[in-house]
Amino acid sequence: MQRCPWCEGSDLYRHYHDTEWGVPMRDDRALFELINLEGAQAGLSWSTVLNKREHYRVVFDDFDPAIIARYDERKVNALLKDPGIIRNKLKIAATIGNAKAYLALAKEEQTFSDFVWQFVNHKPIQHNRQSLTEVPTKTAESDAMSKALQKIGFKFVGSTICYAFMQASGMVNDHLVSCHRHTPVQKMTLT
Repeated sequence: MQRCPWCEGSDLYRHYHDTEWGVPMRDDRALFELINLEGAQAGLSWSTVLNKREHYRVVFDDFDPAIIARYDERKVNALLKDPGIIRNKLKIAATIGNAKAYLALAKEEQTFSDFVWQFVNHKPIQHNRQSLTEVPTKTAESDAMSKALQKIGFKFVGSTICYAFMQASGMVNDHLVSCHRHTPVQKMTLT
């Protein structure tokens, strides 16, 4: 079975590639989790975050923005001491700030899903890439998403992070055409 070469290296990474990466995602909380995990990954490998994801879900209250927005200094200090996550004060603070921005968006009666999917006109962009060298690190769409997220108060959402988020959440299909997941992902519709 042929896969995108970036996922080789561990069973967990292959499983993520085969079952999640590139699948169109519309659930607000799942998207909120993903954008924050992508931000936590900045400067690191995705496999590092993937190995810590389950623990992140526990200590970040299943990425419930209403709970995270109320984190206080005591909670932040506990997170900074937790070896099960990436202990970076700026990234932890960003997640809390992102939760507040998420809630402010909801008060304006806009879902997070609608907000982020607008940058691809609410429809996955289908690519037919032959090799990893054809895959960009950012695009005009990720530039626009990054600027818009920053404008409403999100942090750790640079264009490269946004493009990785778009790939992971199925806004773009960057499975190589030789990958066994390219065609199945291409056929998926938003749920």
